[in-house]
Amino acid sequence: MIPIRSGHHPDQSQAGGCHLLVKETALSDVVETARIWLAEDPDPDTRAELQSLLDADDRAALEDRFAGLLQFGTAGLRGELGAGPNRMNRAVVIRAAAGLAAYLNATRPGTVVIGYDARHKSDVFARDTAAVMEAAGLHALLLPRPLPTPVLAFAIRHLGCAAGVMVTASHNPPRDNGYKVYLGDGSQIVPPADADIAAAIDAVGALADVPMADGGWEVLGETLLDAYLDRAAAVVPAGGPRDVRIVHTSMHGVGGAVMVGAFERAGFPVPTVVDAQAEPDPEFPTVAFPNPEEPGAMDLAFETAAAADADLVIANDPDADRCAVAVPDAAAPGGWRMLRGDEVGALLGVEIARRAGGSGVLATTIVSSSLLGPVAARYGLEYVETLTGFKWLARVPGLTFAYEEALGYCVDPSGVRDKDGVTAALMVAELAAAAKRDGRTLLDLLDGIAVEYGLHATDQYSVRVEKLEQIAEGMARLRATPPTALGGLAVARVEDLAEGSADLPPTDGLRYTLAGADDVASARIVVRPSGTEPKLKGYLQVVVPVHSQVEEARAVGAATLAALKTDLAAALGM
Repeated sequence: MIPIRSGHHPDQSQAGGCHLLVKETALSDVVETARIWLAEDPDPDTRAELQSLLDADDRAALEDRFAGLLQFGTAGLRGELGAGPNRMNRAVVIRAAAGLAAYLNATRPGTVVIGYDARHKSDVFARDTAAVMEAAGLHALLLPRPLPTPVLAFAIRHLGCAAGVMVTASHNPPRDNGYKVYLGDGSQIVPPADADIAAAIDAVGALADVPMADGGWEVLGETLLDAYLDRAAAVVPAGGPRDVRIVHTSMHGVGGAVMVGAFERAGFPVPTVVDAQAEPDPEFPTVAFPNPEEPGAMDLAFETAAAADADLVIANDPDADRCAVAVPDAAAPGGWRMLRGDEVGALLGVEIARRAGGSGVLATTIVSSSLLGPVAARYGLEYVETLTGFKWLARVPGLTFAYEEALGYCVDPSGVRDKDGVTAALMVAELAAAAKRDGRTLLDLLDGIAVEYGLHATDQYSVRVEKLEQIAEGMARLRATPPTALGGLAVARVEDLAEGSADLPPTDGLRYTLAGADDVASARIVVRPSGTEPKLKGYLQVVVPVHSQVEEARAVGAATLAALKTDLAAALGM
């Protein structure tokens, strides 16, 4: 028996719902260890992979699969598919399900609803989870087919479940898969639940000793999806503006049919779909990386939009919990401009604040634009900042709207307490239709927001590293020699987020508040390790008052952001 030991990334609190791999000393006899694993492996595909490596005596490949352990962390697992404990496979998933079942039986026994996307092995992992739950005395409900993550998050609350599991790797490469865990409030797990579940996984013995039912779980019908679509359509008031031509791409994911159904129920014209990307395909053949933010990922959508004379392009990532938006812009390359997540968050936040009637909470993360702060003050609402990730945003009491700059938006927290790319798309479409009716565009709306609240210009600086220790070294340099000025602006305040505060749990990060000067009201930089990639990231914001023309303020903002990037790179020494 090979145990799956669990551990934590140094910044587990912000790990974005995914694992990181802890590289350990190579096992003394990796061949013998692999043979023991092989004897337990229930999947013929990974058994064949492992046997091939053993036959070839490929020590490097074996050590890669066995020297690092796939970690169960905040919101579950994520990793490359393959054999061994350092991969996503049936053996790892069955043990994870057994640990989760033990935790639930000890803390909140009940029904577990399980969803899955269209990636390789997702349906298999979902059925294995259902079999483990049933054998453990927890009733399992299985979504009827590959469906978006927001449908699973909705199902937990709608059906009153004790927990939920979503098998997905979101917008990761085709070779990856993941295992995301929610509790009964419909939000992803946070500490200490993740550590408690990890400890329960540690206690799982031999795979052969994990009970698995031959049946007994319930496969849900279309009634659940109908309920989700009805709820989604209700985020836009009936009788509102609907005249907008939309092109939609689901990036070979599971959002296509659900998105079209939601738009039909809400009374919008059926979006024109990007045919080559419309059907789920685990190989993601038309994109190098199935993420709307990646260069080239939107090319087919822009071509389709030009041919259709579209007003708006909307893209979902493969599990449809994120929403990307592009608008016509003659000044942009190819005639289309991708809106930043902060820009979409501003559009949605202002509209939802306007509708809130003076009661509620707007929330975002410490690395997103702070624009929602003055918006909340303008409409008599509360404003909260959390650590990165919807696992934190979803837990804000009294939440009315939340977003994070990485294209995640929660516009209906009572229905889906997580980011939802379908409902966000409906609200963006309604905003675009209303602007079109008035002879305006979403870009005009953004200009109006800048005039009222100041231009909140944001950008990122990121460094991809070959070795994870380079991230720690970069953070150590900043802590040892804190900059006194960045981009020509004096550093007014330095906060080490690792120390925690009354408002935020400890997390590995540094926040710099910069003094204003000339045409810049203020600036802010947050530096932190990425929770999902081997990168060190800097999140930059500049607030520029609009004295006359918005374009002048944008020019000042762009120049200041560029200077901040240059100086941050020098300070990091990377």
